[in-house]
Amino acid sequence: MTKRSRRIRLAAAVIVGVAVLIAFTLLSLAIGSKNLNTGEVWNGLLAADGSRESIIVWQLRMPRTLLAIVAGAALAVSGVLMQALTRNPLAEPGLLGVNAGAAFSVVIAISVFGVTRSDEYLWFAFLGAGAAAVFVYLISIRRTHASDHARLVLAGVALTASIGACTRIITLFDATAFDSYRFWVIGSVANRGFDTIFSVLPFIAAGLVLAFLCGPSLNALALGDEQAVSLGVPVTAVRVVVIATITLLCGAATAAAGPIAFVGLVVPHVLRLIAGVDQRIILVLSALVGPSLVLAADVIGRLIAQPSELEVGVVTAFIGAPVLIALLLRRRPA
Repeated sequence: MTKRSRRIRLAAAVIVGVAVLIAFTLLSLAIGSKNLNTGEVWNGLLAADGSRESIIVWQLRMPRTLLAIVAGAALAVSGVLMQALTRNPLAEPGLLGVNAGAAFSVVIAISVFGVTRSDEYLWFAFLGAGAAAVFVYLISIRRTHASDHARLVLAGVALTASIGACTRIITLFDATAFDSYRFWVIGSVANRGFDTIFSVLPFIAAGLVLAFLCGPSLNALALGDEQAVSLGVPVTAVRVVVIATITLLCGAATAAAGPIAFVGLVVPHVLRLIAGVDQRIILVLSALVGPSLVLAADVIGRLIAQPSELEVGVVTAFIGAPVLIALLLRRRPA
């Protein structure tokens, strides 16, 4: 395949991805306990005048739609980075202990500091996610002061198990903490305001920029450390930047929406089968497909449980688990 044909295919894939994302965005604004047609959605967007359509679109559905977009992009891109960092197509951002650290911090915030509102969990969750990632990286450092990807994964698994046990112990003995925690840990974009989005947006934007800048270096890392060094790539520095970027993206998304399963695992894996192994292309497409998946899950959750709804974390688990099983069966040798 020539360079020109690859560019044409990439442009076509991006156009399709943008079109699908726009379609799911409009569906997210239109579908709910009160469905709106296209004209009503358009009127609600343009006329912020306190009308019924305007209130539904701007106050009820726009915040969750925007949060689904930024969280989906953050989780999918961080999944690409994690799989590239560990050279494992089945790795996901939670292996850094980010989700476990965020969950433990939320429980501490509720149980010790008496935090009761979901928007107040945000900074506790973000700090916990960052602390867990830093701790995992420090454990994984060898005497040469370089992080080995196998040690990184093992350290993340060990820390996740330990922190998860502590979280369960606290919620077992603190009913108030459990009641509040269970609504956060399921993963949801509902009942969040613009203030939550604006709080995490700078971190996610910075993480996305760093991720795209890391694309060429990730391609070099895929060849192995020795090959990457021979190409002039500072392997240790790149790993540190990638880990910091994963923490920014996954930590911010988890802090805002709670743990949303399978987005960071399935999206990069599927895109790699479709688009090839160039990390630059996978990063761009994942930033489009991730939001579409989260929006689709949110819309499905509203449709199948009306007048109530299923949380987006539940729906992504139902979608992601069969897809992952199918991919594993497809990869199994005959």
